[in-house]
Amino acid sequence: MSLTKIPAADALNRLGDFADVIDARSEAEFAEDHLPGAINWPSLNDAERQLVGTEYKQISAFDAKKRGAALVAKNIARHLERDVIHKPREWQPLVYCWRGGKRSGSLALILEQIGFSVTLVDGGYKAFRAALVADLPQLAGQFDYRVICGTTGSGKTRLLQALAAQGAQVLDLEALANHRSSVLGVLPGVPQPTQKAYDSLIWAKLKSFDTTRPVYIESESKKVGNVAVPEGLITVMRASSCLQLDLSEDERVQLLLEDYDFFVKDIEFFCDRLGALTQARGKDVVLDWQTRARNGDVASVVRELLVNHYDPVYLQSMKRNFAQYEARMPLAPANRSLIAMQALAQKMLLKQ
Repeated sequence: MSLTKIPAADALNRLGDFADVIDARSEAEFAEDHLPGAINWPSLNDAERQLVGTEYKQISAFDAKKRGAALVAKNIARHLERDVIHKPREWQPLVYCWRGGKRSGSLALILEQIGFSVTLVDGGYKAFRAALVADLPQLAGQFDYRVICGTTGSGKTRLLQALAAQGAQVLDLEALANHRSSVLGVLPGVPQPTQKAYDSLIWAKLKSFDTTRPVYIESESKKVGNVAVPEGLITVMRASSCLQLDLSEDERVQLLLEDYDFFVKDIEFFCDRLGALTQARGKDVVLDWQTRARNGDVASVVRELLVNHYDPVYLQSMKRNFAQYEARMPLAPANRSLIAMQALAQKMLLKQ
């Protein structure tokens, strides 16, 4: 049929035009980041890529190319047998590798020879990444953001989830980052994405939104665990209108005990995370918190964390960084429950 190349910037806007987006890089490269919705068909897996690279350096480029060609042919044959045999003639994939070279070119050529219409990303993932980074600021700037503010434990995530469930456009930066955005925000057993993957997740989510409708987002700091919110997004977010979610202190303590129940179940993990606050709160204070937690008094430790640590830091940050925070609109759910958050979300969307 045909084999064509398109610039990476065009691929950004045409991902939905293709039946499949195929990443021909190795598993580790794919895990670090990939085009949104891509599937991984390695032309060389991690071990094979290392083997060919070693042969290239220690023997010769010619020998390495022979070795690589044999491995690529074997792997492509496996992909064809597993995934292509039942594809219809109309199947039109987009294929890429690191720089749009031999790994994607070999796969694309064979698919084209079979009779499929195949498109290659000119410059591969490297060019796509550059195009995405360049596109993110202008894409982020197209939306009207409603920033959900509120001290720790006020239920911002619960409200965002309730809004999303009712059809609102929600950009949940913590969910995309697999982190709850504080020293205690790590989710046990759940790795964070790489920075590149985080950028791609945010870009893809924004790309799915309607620019004529508002986007609800939490008042995040620049970093969510080990990843950073893209600068273009943080800039427009901090200039946007603010909504202040308030719960009583007792409700906030109970909400945190519910949402961070893994700390209650694993006190040593909780104490280990508390240790990260030693520099900010002092050794004696943290040691007292750890002792009380081990003795079963987690609630009082959580209350002191809120009142003495998180609240002052949060309020200072909001006043310093969010231009419209002083004009914030109050939000008052009946309580911390999911039902109360759903009722509040419904009321907010009726006024939208």
